Amino acid sequence: MHTVWKGSISFGLVNIPVRMFTATEERDIRFRQLHKECHTPIKYAKMCPHCDREIEASEIVRGYEYEKGHFVIIDDSDLEAITPETRRAIEILDFVDLKDIDPIYFDKSYFLSPQETGDKAYALLRAAMEQTGKIAVAQVTMRNRQSLAVVRLYEHCIMMETIYYPDEVRPVSQVPALPEAEVALSENELKMATELINNMTVPFDPGKYTDDYRIELQAMIEKKLEGQEIATSPAVPRANVIDLMQALKQSLEATGGPAAGPVKLEPEPTPEPAAKKPGRKASSKTPKEGAAKPMPAAPAASTTGTTTKTLRRKKTSV
Repeated sequence: MHTVWKGSISFGLVNIPVRMFTATEERDIRFRQLHKECHTPIKYAKMCPHCDREIEASEIVRGYEYEKGHFVIIDDSDLEAITPETRRAIEILDFVDLKDIDPIYFDKSYFLSPQETGDKAYALLRAAMEQTGKIAVAQVTMRNRQSLAVVRLYEHCIMMETIYYPDEVRPVSQVPALPEAEVALSENELKMATELINNMTVPFDPGKYTDDYRIELQAMIEKKLEGQEIATSPAVPRANVIDLMQALKQSLEATGGPAAGPVKLEPEPTPEPAAKKPGRKASSKTPKEGAAKPMPAAPAASTTGTTTKTLRRKKTSV
């Protein structure tokens, strides 16, 4: 692994010298953009439209655009002046429970290993965190940016994960078209949905999940290298289920398992007929022969029907 940062964990008056390594990597298959005519990779030149020429890296400076077309120039000495003294330290601020931090805050993960003189202090912090079950909230400065982070255990390694500051997480109130927090739901539908979740609940095993698209893409590239024709995969047929209750029933049947026994459903309450208004007598007239018969009154909409219509509208709007 390549070391991306060297510093220390500041734990009270204890300093633990550590090295940092990127814990995750993307496995996406990346493509180069080529000139269609000759298949030469495209070169991206940094051009100055005012001087109308390509410029070198040494000619580039940082600028903050405070108005359209107006910039404040920021150089390295400006950034050095405000960089915290603890820029080479992961400064532990508090200890908390992992369950208290919502996953939306987590950003990038890094492994930490001790430097030459930090083995014992590293092992001490690891053992203390394992015994208490706590994780640490810390601040660290990397690449001229101060980040909030957590320090926690992953197997027998201490790791650091940068997390977003609270003002970097957008409020849920900005999300459009969310249903109200309290929505009237059919008891039968809720029972079946709960049963479906129980049927699909298993211990988490990350090894069972694979990037099928990346595997297929790699296989396609290898076939092209060998000069083989690429066959189009047949589309997977999907059931045309438009009713929520029907979708739940079919899903329960598909999941099976010991918990997939018949779900006892209570009958939906039938709405009481509207009371007749006083003073109005029932008509004794019979319809004339050949006249159009009156349409029967439509039954009151059930909760299932209302929910299904809502889902249809959402599906159409997506």
